[in-house]
Amino acid sequence: MKKYEVIKNISSNLLVAVVRGENAEEAIRISKACTEGGVKVIELTYTTPDASAVISQLKQELPKDILIGAGTVLDVTTARLAMLAGAEFIVSPSFDTETAKLCNLYKIPYMPGCMTITEMKSALENGCDVIKLFPGRMFGPAIVKDLKAPLPQLDIMPTGGVGLDNVQEWIKAGVCAVGVGGQLAKGTSEDISETARQFIKKIEEVRTQMGS
Repeated sequence: MKKYEVIKNISSNLLVAVVRGENAEEAIRISKACTEGGVKVIELTYTTPDASAVISQLKQELPKDILIGAGTVLDVTTARLAMLAGAEFIVSPSFDTETAKLCNLYKIPYMPGCMTITEMKSALENGCDVIKLFPGRMFGPAIVKDLKAPLPQLDIMPTGGVGLDNVQEWIKAGVCAVGVGGQLAKGTSEDISETARQFIKKIEEVRTQMGS
């Protein structure tokens, strides 16, 4: 899938499930439960043991319309391993120039975690189309307007602190997507699927309110 198509897919779905498993089996269970609940974009973090193997397995076992990306990618070597495993986008908790260059070379979206205007400007200069606002809980939805004042071209995906109680406020603020981890990993597979449905319902409600 082309880079712009992946970004468009993420933006149209708005919800990225951030999956961190204590082991490969748990990560696969959580991912499948999220998709059963309607999630279309999975970010499998490299804090998960055997993350590359998990990505490969998910690519084989999940429906073809599910986007699988890699998260918590700290360096260019891990980014390349994730790509070879089938990751369609790369997410980092911080910005790394070499990872940005690699992703640009292979036309893979790179979403680095940034907190300041300076970091975001640098990421944009290095070809990053979506900036991960991380951790989102340190700011809240009101920060989006302030960031877009000097950088109106900025596409923001907050991660960390996005929940059922505030996901609509983030979307109203103008983000291109949200990353959700904690609430989409709790309980049984049925619990996770139901939570995913609740997130999607809230997203659809706010879309209707906004006329989009």
